[in-house]
Amino acid sequence: MAEWNNDIAKLTIPTPFAVGDVNLYLVRGERLTLIDAGPKTEEAWEVLHSELESLNLSIADIDQVILTHHHPDHVGLLDYFPEDMEIFGHPLNERWLNRTDEFLQQNNDFYTKVLKEFGMSGQYDTMALMLSRELRFFCSRALTGVLTEGDTPTGLNGWRVIETPGHAQSHIGLFRERDGAYIGGDHLLAHISPNPLMEPPLPGEDERPKSLLQYNESLDKINRLPISVIYAGHGIDFSNVSELIEQRKKSQHERAMRVKGWLQGEKLTLFEICKRLFPKVYKRELPLTASETVGQLDYLLSLGEISEYKEDGVSFYTAVK
Repeated sequence: MAEWNNDIAKLTIPTPFAVGDVNLYLVRGERLTLIDAGPKTEEAWEVLHSELESLNLSIADIDQVILTHHHPDHVGLLDYFPEDMEIFGHPLNERWLNRTDEFLQQNNDFYTKVLKEFGMSGQYDTMALMLSRELRFFCSRALTGVLTEGDTPTGLNGWRVIETPGHAQSHIGLFRERDGAYIGGDHLLAHISPNPLMEPPLPGEDERPKSLLQYNESLDKINRLPISVIYAGHGIDFSNVSELIEQRKKSQHERAMRVKGWLQGEKLTLFEICKRLFPKVYKRELPLTASETVGQLDYLLSLGEISEYKEDGVSFYTAVK
C-alpha cells in the first residue's frame, strides 16, 4: 500500500516483463506529479487505481506526468490517461511514444544492417518478433513539453532534471537539492545491473549511440551529486550510491576482460560472443543479450583492448594485447 514519505509516494505496479514490478512515484509540489506510468495492461491500470485510492486520490487528481524514459513498462498506461493530461519528458521520448511510419522503417533498416554486421542475419525474424511484441505494451501519445539537463519541471520547484543516457537515450532523473532525493528511473538499481539498450542512430546522426559508454559516463555524473537516497524504477530505495556504482563498474569490467580472453588468438563475431556470454538465455532474450554484448565490445574497443574488422559485411573481433 502506498504511503507518503517526504512528499514522495511509491506506487508499485505489475508488469508482464521479466524485470517484475515497476515503481511509479507521486510527488507533491505546486502540481501533483506522477513520475512514469507503467505498462499498458488492464492489471496495471487496476493496480494503479488501487494504489491511488490508498492515498485517497484518483487519476483526476494528477496534474501532470513526467517520464524518466520511453520503455514500455514506464509509459504504456499513458493510453489510459485523459487526453488532456500533460506529459513531459526528454525530447528523445517522442519518436517512441508517437511512432511514425518513417521512424518504424528507419528502425527496421537499422536492425537489418546491424544484425548482418553482428553475424546474426539468420536471427532477424526472431529479433523482429520479440521487438514487435513489446510494442503492444507501448502507448501512442505525444509529449506536451520537453525536459532537458538542468530544467526545473513546472510545479516542482526545488527539483532539477539530470540527463542520464545509457539504459535509454531518453533517460532522465530528478534531483531535489534540499535533501538529496533522486528519482532515478532505471539508471541505477539495487538488485540488478540495468542493460544499456542498443538503439538506432539519433536524429541527424548516422552511427548508433554507444550505450554502455554513455551509461558509464552517466554513472560518474550522478556519483558527483550529493544524493542521499535513490528512488529506483524497480526494486528498493537505496542510499549506498558510490559503493553500488563501484560494484557495477567493476563487474562490467570483469565481464569485458572475460570477453577479451576469448579473443586472444581467436576471431569471433558478436553473435558467437553473445552465445558464450548467455548460453542459456540468448535465444529467449535476444534483444537484451545482443545489447549487452555490443556494449562489452564497445567498451573494449574504447580501451584499445580489441580490434574490429569486416569480412563480407560481418564484423569480427580479436584481442590486440
